[in-house]
Amino acid sequence: MVFSIENTEIEMNDQATPFQQEHDHVVRTEIEEFRTKANDFLAGLISDDDFRPYRLRFGCYGQRQPGVQMMRTKVPGGMLTADQMDRLADVSDFCAEGKGHLTTRQNMQFHFVPLTSFADAMHMLHDVGMTSREACFNTVRNVTACPYAGLTRHEVFDVRPYSRQVAYAFLRKSLTDAMPRKFKIAFDGCTNDDCCIASIHDVGAKAVIRDGQRGFRIVVGGGLGPLPVEARVLDEFLPVERIVNRVEAVLRVFNQYGNRKNRNMARLKFVMRERGFDWLKEAIDKEYEDILQNGGIPTPGEVPEGFGAYTSKPLPLGTGALLPVVGNALSADRDYNHWLESNVQEQKQTGYAMIIVRIDQGNLVSSQMRELGKIAREAGDGCLRVTVEQNLVLGFVQLAFLPRVYAALNAIGLGTAGAKELQDVVTCPGAYSCNLALTKSMNMGYAMHDLGLTYAHDPVLNKLQINISGCPNACGQHWTAEIGFYGNARKIEVNGVKKEVPYYQMLLGGGYDETGVMRFGLQVQSMPAKLTTEAVHRVLAHFKANRTEDETFRNYVMRHKIDFFRSFLADLSKPNDADPDVYKDWGDTDDFSLQLGRGECAA
Repeated sequence: MVFSIENTEIEMNDQATPFQQEHDHVVRTEIEEFRTKANDFLAGLISDDDFRPYRLRFGCYGQRQPGVQMMRTKVPGGMLTADQMDRLADVSDFCAEGKGHLTTRQNMQFHFVPLTSFADAMHMLHDVGMTSREACFNTVRNVTACPYAGLTRHEVFDVRPYSRQVAYAFLRKSLTDAMPRKFKIAFDGCTNDDCCIASIHDVGAKAVIRDGQRGFRIVVGGGLGPLPVEARVLDEFLPVERIVNRVEAVLRVFNQYGNRKNRNMARLKFVMRERGFDWLKEAIDKEYEDILQNGGIPTPGEVPEGFGAYTSKPLPLGTGALLPVVGNALSADRDYNHWLESNVQEQKQTGYAMIIVRIDQGNLVSSQMRELGKIAREAGDGCLRVTVEQNLVLGFVQLAFLPRVYAALNAIGLGTAGAKELQDVVTCPGAYSCNLALTKSMNMGYAMHDLGLTYAHDPVLNKLQINISGCPNACGQHWTAEIGFYGNARKIEVNGVKKEVPYYQMLLGGGYDETGVMRFGLQVQSMPAKLTTEAVHRVLAHFKANRTEDETFRNYVMRHKIDFFRSFLADLSKPNDADPDVYKDWGDTDDFSLQLGRGECAA
């Protein structure tokens, strides 16, 4: 059977199950409907206001540059097969200048995509079980999950089957098609730190076992943005078989009571703030009882092949046959030893390791994507897992293969050590492409990376995290890091003329406390972009000189109090008028000029 897409032919599997065939028909049909709508828009037959909410449902974002789009591809649970990574490389070459960007929510984004290429790219993704559907707009966004699921010794149980069910259960449903605002869900399966930050989500599910039964500790109402809120505990224990029902109950309440008049107050956290947690819990319980008695959205008995890239059957492990052969002297290589220490952990399966591949600020080119797919096949289980730090994880790598995997990664520029260290900076794309961003957070990320390298020898300072967002909306999750920044702008008067200066608000003390609870950073000081590295240098030097034994960075911040840091950094709050560099953002040669487009996060 062949499905024609203009000049492209897509083969459909005649041996697929009836479920798979029906799913395939639904998706192919809606993609062609998108093509028709896009062509009508380009022909001027429908307005931008009419087309915008339609295209956003398909992961088609407007970006700062006119005439091109950002395409956001969902990666449910952060799980990719090697074939899917190959296809992402194909899509990037086809319509995105050979580049891709991993986000803090385990998505892959493509920028500078012509609208005329969007439908063909969606077909290419669907061929390997992937979708951009509802990666944007007022929908259930990509469902995230622990990237170490099935691998780590700290696991309660593997959460991937449940995150995959939830992700598919609420896709293409009328309940979730046009909610008051976006809705985010995360699954955490570890006993140690929360590796997907479930507490900042609308619904967070943490694996627990009670009396031998699997279940989840459910939290609700979390979120970041300009006003961060920590989620509250809804259930100490929910049996795993009820997870879809319970999430639906939360969605029903949000859909009914979320603010549809003010998008800035439309998230679930604002419903909780306005009406109180007790009211919210009672309303959710009421909807939950109705679902149990009268039925609701069913828990999927089957999920399309490739969706979430999870299978209960063991995947064949690579033989390493095509990997480079390296000499024995590699074990004495200092960089290799650093890589082993920072990027490699032994799995719970004896004889195997998981490798964190550092992807600087989540940016990849197509040739790297293809080589990563090859390495996953040849040395691991054929899968790649996306982390919220914008890195990738390779699993089931035989310990004997580690030198050869290191050599293969080095050959494509991805063998860098320092995963989850100070130099491993997290950023959003910022003003590189985003309409809402004020500053170029990625360029600042490179500056902070270089700063982090100077502290690589210090085991305490080196374990701190830096997160940067280009605006207060927190796509870079700046609230959750020990050191965070978000972009803003100010005007200063020079010789009677007002000039714009790129600024960043600095936050200190975010991250997990000693009890494993996520704490948000505290706002300290706003300063010109070019003075941020000096601010970080000062704080790190003071922390090193004044920390008490075994004192965490957060406890150090809380002990000295915010007023101290504001005074300590006060001289950095105002630019030196005589310094022409202060009027430039990181990486720019021209003076800063604030340019904002229309935000489309909810549209």
